[in-house]
Amino acid sequence: MRIGQLARSIGVDTQTIRFYEREGLLPPPDRQDNGYRVYTERHVERLAFIRRCRILELSLAEIHELQRYQGAPHQPCRAINTLLDDHIAHVRSRIIDLQVLEKQLVSLRASCNDDREIEACGVLEGLSEGNMQQ
Repeated sequence: MRIGQLARSIGVDTQTIRFYEREGLLPPPDRQDNGYRVYTERHVERLAFIRRCRILELSLAEIHELQRYQGAPHQPCRAINTLLDDHIAHVRSRIIDLQVLEKQLVSLRASCNDDREIEACGVLEGLSEGNMQQ
């Protein structure tokens, strides 16, 4: 199959496929005499795996690592579980950061009501003062 067919089958852009090839996440495809890339079912499976990993917001480095583990299927899962535990900790940290951000936004929004004119807008005033927590 060609790159457009592969892209449609997985629901990604052709540029994404080229990017994953450059990053070494997808093996380079064979080329036809006319230079067109020719993808196989192996590429479909690999790209689907990458896409599922990206949906879970795994980094490219984490995906590389998982792919290396796939190449050694008789090893214990300990390293994979550690990788996932680290990712879960990262997600939890981001959730806390987003909760702080939400509180800041709610506070900022509460500083203004719809009856004010822009020149007295509490939101713009709060943003201009820059006294928000980082």
